[in-house]
Amino acid sequence: MANVKKFFLVVLAGIFAVPTFAQISELDQYNPNSIEPIPRYEHLFKRRVWRTVDLKEKQNKGFFPRGGEITAFILDAVKSGELFDIYVNDSLTTKMSKDDFFAKMVYQEGLQIDAWEAGSEYYEGDQVRYNGTVYTAIFDEITSIPSDSPDDWEATPGVGDAVLFLPRQISKLRIMEDVIFDKRRSRLYHKIQSIELLIPGSETLDQVELPLAVFKYKDLHKLFMDNPDRAIWMNRYNSAENKNFAEALTLRLFRSSLFKFENPDNDPIVDMYKNRMEAVLASEWWEMQLMEKEHNLWEY
Repeated sequence: MANVKKFFLVVLAGIFAVPTFAQISELDQYNPNSIEPIPRYEHLFKRRVWRTVDLKEKQNKGFFPRGGEITAFILDAVKSGELFDIYVNDSLTTKMSKDDFFAKMVYQEGLQIDAWEAGSEYYEGDQVRYNGTVYTAIFDEITSIPSDSPDDWEATPGVGDAVLFLPRQISKLRIMEDVIFDKRRSRLYHKIQSIELLIPGSETLDQVELPLAVFKYKDLHKLFMDNPDRAIWMNRYNSAENKNFAEALTLRLFRSSLFKFENPDNDPIVDMYKNRMEAVLASEWWEMQLMEKEHNLWEY
C-alpha cells in the first residue's frame, strides 16, 4: 500500500512539475544582445561560435571597398562619439575608454620633441614644440618666439606625432554569434552578438595579431541602419544590389572560418590540435558538423 501511495505521489509530481524555462522570468527568456531575440523556451539547439572574417578575401571585398571600408566607418563613428560603447573583450561587460582604444591603434610611437625655452639659441634644423605645434628653425642663432617669427621658424604640424594604423590595415573581424535552432519555426538562426576588430600579424611590427576592441553588434546594427548613405556593402557585379552592412551581415554575404566554439576550456580550435594544418582541417570539419546538425534538426 505504501508503494502505491509513493507511485501516485511521483505521478502527481510529474504532472504538476513546472518546466525549468517556466521558472525563468519573461525578461530573462530573451538575450538582450540579440537582434530580434528568440526566447529560450523555443531553443531546440544552441551553440555559440566565433568566426574569423578576412576582409581581404575576394568574397569579403564588399565590406572592404577602398574608401568605404567597414573598419574605417567604425573608426569614424568612434572618433565622432556616435559609437560610444567600446568593450575590452566579448564578454561585453568591461568597457574601454576612447583614449585607450586609440592608444592601441598606435603603429609607431611618436618622437619626444623638447619644448621651446626662452633665451636659448637654436640652429637651422632644430625642432621645438610650442603651444602644441612643432616648429623647425630656418636659420642659425635664433632666439625669437616661434609663433611670432615666421621668418625664423617654420611650422611643421604632425612632426613627432605617433603613427596610427590605417583602416585598411585592420583587415580582420571576429564575429561571435549564437547558432540557434528554433523548434517552433523549424529553422536555424545565426544571432550575432559582437564584432571584434583585429590587425593581422602581417601588419604589426612584432608580427603578432593585435586585437583592438570589441563592439556590441546591437550597437553596430543601429549605427549601420542610421547611416544608409555610408554603411554600404558593395556588390562587385551589380551596383543596383548594393546593400547596407547590416543587411549584408544578416544575409551572410561573407566568407568566414570557424575560430572557436564554446567548450569547457574556452580553447580556440588551433589550440586543440598538434599543428596548424590539423587545426585548419578541423575547422572545416566542425563547420561541416554544424551543417549536418542543421540538416538533422530539419527532421524535427
